[in-house]
Amino acid sequence: MTILITGAGLIGTETARLLAGRGVPVVLADIREPDAGASQLAHVSFETLDVRDTAAVGDLVKRCGADRLVHTAAVLSNGMRADPINGLRVNLMGTANVLHAARHAGVKRVVTISSTTVLYSGFGSLGTDEIPEDARLHLVTDRPRSLYAMTKLANEYMGHLFRDLYGVSHVALRFAAVLGGHAKTQSSVPGQMFELLVAAAKSGDTLDLDNPLYQWGGTEEFVDLRDCARAIICALDAPAPALGVYNIAHPKLWTLAQAVAEVARVHGAFECRLPKNLTSGFAGFPHMRPAASCTAAAKSELGFSCAHALGDTLFHWW
Repeated sequence: MTILITGAGLIGTETARLLAGRGVPVVLADIREPDAGASQLAHVSFETLDVRDTAAVGDLVKRCGADRLVHTAAVLSNGMRADPINGLRVNLMGTANVLHAARHAGVKRVVTISSTTVLYSGFGSLGTDEIPEDARLHLVTDRPRSLYAMTKLANEYMGHLFRDLYGVSHVALRFAAVLGGHAKTQSSVPGQMFELLVAAAKSGDTLDLDNPLYQWGGTEEFVDLRDCARAIICALDAPAPALGVYNIAHPKLWTLAQAVAEVARVHGAFECRLPKNLTSGFAGFPHMRPAASCTAAAKSELGFSCAHALGDTLFHWW
């Protein structure tokens, strides 16, 4: 049966590529044409779709006869800062439209993309044990600290409610900072940061890493784009994903200095001037990460664990 993927960005395209390699029919839908590599994949067809359009989403889900659906279309943090209203329409109403269409078309499984940033606001109060999906957060003081994180948390709740109220089989995957892809310009904060680091390493230039969005105190976790696609397929196939929300992250944590050193190891020595005495978390969040995300549920309920460490990611994608 056909799998519909909304969003022809890095995650949607890589998932389509992996499914196509297995001979699975895929419809890839986006408001913009995908890159040439994605549009020429065997078993993959493309449809123009604006996920903000309720009727258009419902029509496409029925017309393509999809029995499973992967919703990756979203506005990322930088886009949310540039145009909050459009970002809210895409991220919130787009997800509502997809879940609504899936419900009425009888889609067997819907996988949506969330983010570990939904828990960053609790880093100041969480302990040093691995952070589970159902971590305890205070509704007010631990509220999301970015519009992007807010939309992702809201979408998790939305998916749970469509499951509880209407029987939609929904799974949300909370990705750590995603790295990889062959886009000419990286759209995510972590992708942009590593793009700068790799460029400096390859040229041997000195880099001042002075953008606060590219800094963090303590440690941070990442996930390779290839592991994201594998996790999505595991979520599509999982027979009984009871929890419904899963952390997807490589278990190794990295300090900023260690990440810079890993870039130098893979791509060549360079000088990178780092700020000292950082006390904030990644991408401008106020608190440092107290522990790694727990991935036990993804392993037990989805049969998934990450395969690609940071060095492998840097070598493969850059």
